[in-house]
Amino acid sequence: MKRLLLLLIMLSVSFLTLVAQNAVLKGFTYDDESGATLPYCTIQLMGTSYGALSDAKGAFMINKIPQGTYAVKVSYMGYTDIIDTIEFSKDASVTKRYSLKPSSTMLEAVQIVGEGQRREQETRTSVISVTPKDMSKMPSIGGQPDFAQYLQVLPGIISTGDQGGQIYVRGGTPIQNMLLLDGVILYSPFHSIGIFSVFDMDIMSSADVYTGGFGAEFGGRISSVMDIKTRDGNKKHISGKIDLSNIQSQVLLEGPLVKLKDDRKTSLSFILSGKGSYLDKSSRFFYPYVGDEGLPFGFLDLYGKITLATQNGTKLNLFGFRFDDKVKYQSVADYGWTNWGIGANFMIVPGDVPTTIEGSLAYSNYDCSLNDKQAAPRNSSMDGFTFNLGFNYYLGKSLLNVGIEAVGYNTRYQYTTRYGSEIGMEDHTTDLSLFAKFKYNFRNKLLIEPSFRLQYYYSLGEASPEPRLAIKYNILKNLRLKLAGGLYSQNLVSVTSDRDVVSLFSGFISSPVSSTMLSEFRYNSEEEVKGRLQKSQHVIFGIEYDPVSKVNINVEAYYKNFSQLISVNRYRMYDSEPEFIWEKGRAYGGDITVKYEHKGFYTWFVYSLGWVKRDDNVVQYPPHFDRRHNINLLASYSFGKRKSWQVDARWNFGTGFPFTQTQAYYPHYDPVSIADDYILTNEDVYFLLAEFNQARLPHYHRLDIGAKKKFFLGERHSLELSLSFSNVYNYKNIFYVNRTTNDIIYQLPFLYYFGLTWRF
Repeated sequence: MKRLLLLLIMLSVSFLTLVAQNAVLKGFTYDDESGATLPYCTIQLMGTSYGALSDAKGAFMINKIPQGTYAVKVSYMGYTDIIDTIEFSKDASVTKRYSLKPSSTMLEAVQIVGEGQRREQETRTSVISVTPKDMSKMPSIGGQPDFAQYLQVLPGIISTGDQGGQIYVRGGTPIQNMLLLDGVILYSPFHSIGIFSVFDMDIMSSADVYTGGFGAEFGGRISSVMDIKTRDGNKKHISGKIDLSNIQSQVLLEGPLVKLKDDRKTSLSFILSGKGSYLDKSSRFFYPYVGDEGLPFGFLDLYGKITLATQNGTKLNLFGFRFDDKVKYQSVADYGWTNWGIGANFMIVPGDVPTTIEGSLAYSNYDCSLNDKQAAPRNSSMDGFTFNLGFNYYLGKSLLNVGIEAVGYNTRYQYTTRYGSEIGMEDHTTDLSLFAKFKYNFRNKLLIEPSFRLQYYYSLGEASPEPRLAIKYNILKNLRLKLAGGLYSQNLVSVTSDRDVVSLFSGFISSPVSSTMLSEFRYNSEEEVKGRLQKSQHVIFGIEYDPVSKVNINVEAYYKNFSQLISVNRYRMYDSEPEFIWEKGRAYGGDITVKYEHKGFYTWFVYSLGWVKRDDNVVQYPPHFDRRHNINLLASYSFGKRKSWQVDARWNFGTGFPFTQTQAYYPHYDPVSIADDYILTNEDVYFLLAEFNQARLPHYHRLDIGAKKKFFLGERHSLELSLSFSNVYNYKNIFYVNRTTNDIIYQLPFLYYFGLTWRF
């Protein structure tokens, strides 16, 4: 590990000497009112082809600038342009800090140009960028829009619905999806009530959702990545919000500890956020029609961050979080989890070279438990660290990114078998990796991003070389082709029960290494498994088309081959048999996304068609999240003075999930000892299952609508009233069926929400 890190640093220093041979303009773009970074601003040397977009952190860099004097134009939607004249001498390095002032008029043309440039300059295959502005166009279910709600309208993403909090991405299970919060892996980012994530929308800067084909900077997962960045606290004045609704409350406070000033080289700011639900109590009053027990959900989410920033963009963040979730399904199960962590990340902007250095170090802990009324309790926990260090080299319009990453964690899982045996599994593992990615931009026509990741799994003693590639070809200004693919591997395994119609619990373990735990071969097969890793291969092909300036159409087709998967051994009869078996799988399909935005009117339409298959060499079956058709329609309209009114609507339709029917019931008696009185002892009710996952639940569909009215109470104060309705026509979508009692738990019925938000 130390040798790899030393080698990487030596190569980086040598490369810095080579690239520092041209005039360079670099810096950051900020909001002048709060000091917050502004991502994806357009920076252009007027009258030339030299330009750039600031990235998600507000950073930009333009190099290889010829000697001379240039007018630099900085623009962003809704902000007044900045024109700055700069004289560049040979080999000069100029660092700028551009603070843009909000404009009284919305500069829609700037937005169109900025988004168009981003589509031309980034491959963006099978990735969607989500911002708080995007999420605000959702109906305010629960008082505020939420990341979990917005995810469900994205192409390729399937949700189990209002309850369960599970997200499936193009054939991948939740454990095969990696979610990063400021570089820290979150193992349960969504609450059991599926309309809420652990994130307050207002702390998020951006979120990139990779539904497949992601680059070598990400590893350790075989399906998808969600990379979430939080913003810094206000660097100029105290601000925040208080949000109250009939099911939850949110509080946010931010401000400077050391104010940002033009003559001051550093600033120190903080941001604190907390949100919690009292739905389990308030639902008894507001929704008496759901039953005497109300709705069984409760959660509390806390997040805090301190940011030290310098004038040239170098920055250090210290952060911590604690998220928890509790749910009590009457007569079914009590379930809950807690996730907490602390960490730091940084970005260094050297003075004279076109490069940035980024890294993070964090520790997190996750613990969950299920007390099933018909089975023994189950518990799972894991804790560990993440560390990464990356170097970004800007080479004209091209970019080289190299880095190193280490992830170490302990896993613990305890459960009781159906025959009464208590099983406990504990393991420690460390994953090490090196990665490199090169983005080559050929005259803004052809973008090529080859990347390579070498992942080493210490506990298994296995190395996984993983080449990846992304390509985009700009046929015309408004027509683009794109392609992405690669090899992926994973160590972490999720333990779920196939006996449930919908699983409530997932236990986490690392890949079994003992032959007593994992079958060496697939059942009834002579096909040898290569190594102990779960593996997949992705191919995604897409077309982007902008028929007019206000419409964007994106079509993608994908194929994911899950060549090695580890699954719970559903054929296990005796404790001496392996607990896990190998499977194969595949997921394929396509989706079409149409986006239209003009003068306050916004529509988003997504249709997804997909197939997911699994094969354990005994039976080929669709897993419980295989949904053939999925439709999402989102519409939003802002109007009135200063766009103070907003109405939103979202409709979702999905065909039914597979499940295994109960074929018959029979009495069963397990004697404890030879002295048992089998005549007087009551028998248990057992059930016989039909063919695995060959039936389908009914179709799922739901309509949500909402309205907001904002009152401006001064320069920095506003009051927003919101009213929304979910499942407007009160359709009974099935969530869970108890096999023993045949009790049905439905998804959420018709519910109404009202909220009040004060921003200051």
